Amino acid sequence: MNKVKLALVGLDGNAFSLMGAFSSAARKQGWKKADIDKVTADCMSGDYDHLLCVLMDNTIDPEDFEEEYDEDEEYDDPTIANK
Repeated sequence: MNKVKLALVGLDGNAFSLMGAFSSAARKQGWKKADIDKVTADCMSGDYDHLLCVLMDNTIDPEDFEEEYDEDEEYDDPTIANK
């Protein structure tokens, strides 16, 4: 299962707002309802810190995603061919 591209930083810190933002972004990115429900159920199975950990495990900040997978980035590793 791919991670949902969602910046958690800057969102309303209310637990239900965070889960709603996750659910909405996941739906828009093609996640199945059952997979979304599994994550939100896991979020609710513990305290607030657990909720944050679950969401962080299932999301990636769009800025981090672009940095991590930037095709034009040059690498110091000589085994990786630069374009």
